[in-house]
Amino acid sequence: MGATLKLGTVAGVAIGLHWSALGTVVLLFALVTSGFAHAIPDQTTVAYVAAGLLTAVLFMCSLFVHEVAHAVVAKRQGLEVEGITLWLLGGVSVIRGEASRPRADFAIAIVGPAASLATAVVFAVLAGILAFIGTGPLWVAVPSYLALINVILAVFNLIPAAPLDGGRILRAVLWALRGDRVSAAVWAARMGRGFGMVLLLLGGVGFLFGYSGGLWWLLLGAFILAMASAEERQAQTGAALAGLRVRDIMTRDPDTVSGDLLVEAFLREYALVRRHSSFPLLDDQGRFEGLITFNRLIAVPSGRRPTTTLREAACPPGEVPVVDPDAAVTDLLPRLASGPDRRALVFSGERLLGIVTPSDISRAVALHLPRT
Repeated sequence: MGATLKLGTVAGVAIGLHWSALGTVVLLFALVTSGFAHAIPDQTTVAYVAAGLLTAVLFMCSLFVHEVAHAVVAKRQGLEVEGITLWLLGGVSVIRGEASRPRADFAIAIVGPAASLATAVVFAVLAGILAFIGTGPLWVAVPSYLALINVILAVFNLIPAAPLDGGRILRAVLWALRGDRVSAAVWAARMGRGFGMVLLLLGGVGFLFGYSGGLWWLLLGAFILAMASAEERQAQTGAALAGLRVRDIMTRDPDTVSGDLLVEAFLREYALVRRHSSFPLLDDQGRFEGLITFNRLIAVPSGRRPTTTLREAACPPGEVPVVDPDAAVTDLLPRLASGPDRRALVFSGERLLGIVTPSDISRAVALHLPRT
């Protein structure tokens, strides 16, 4: 999930805010302001609004603390953390790669709930201090509420269902006990799917009977179900591709074209004849100049196609993932996913050997997926 607003970096990790996070702030602001007004009467409207806004903003900061804790520990375990983004249903840390052992997996997972509990303690102490110095019940209620909601956040995240932290903890424990990370990940994901279905059921019933939080449970259940299903597919894909090298799955000797060819001429003379969706560009000396795909070709406005060369429309060489034929396929997957065209070229020195496309990955998974 891309960040709409970039807020900077913490411990070398990019921090961002997705536009949908505004929904969380608005919803929490409305709930808290209304709750404070009922529980603590005789305050001014400005005071209720200020307390509600402060609570909503500090809660988002609490989510940041939770995700930053994950990111810091992941980096200490040697994993790459691309960034943290807050959105409608909480925070997401984008971590590339996988923990090398169960203990590291457990450490990355447990630190999030631990950070939330630590944050709750800080707010509880602050509430005690504010009560002691007599700031008034409304301002004592703000950190008290934040302490409670952080405890709830920690407990909820400890539910043993992926993608929650509890699901990661379950995965680490099963991995340590059975010695099989893939099986552990699949079981954690299945627990997540079951939990997501329960939330969907409860949310649907609540929504039908007029419970205001029913829609929220529906959204959360749908998110957990989708994420858990994706994690199960990812685990099975990893199992299918384990041990395979790029040379085992690549399309060998791909069709190449000259970057000097015009887009209109290529579409007219080559596109219908060559049944491929991507073509590496090589110059007369065999040097790599870029990668042109069918999507990039049709993106060129029709009026510019007679004067635009393939080189001008192609993905530049520096943005195309290049891989060695003996590299592990599982190591290539993150680079394919983050590449602009989701394709990689296979080189041995300066010689082009092949290309890896999503179709190659799908074919390899289908051939090597364990049968149950």
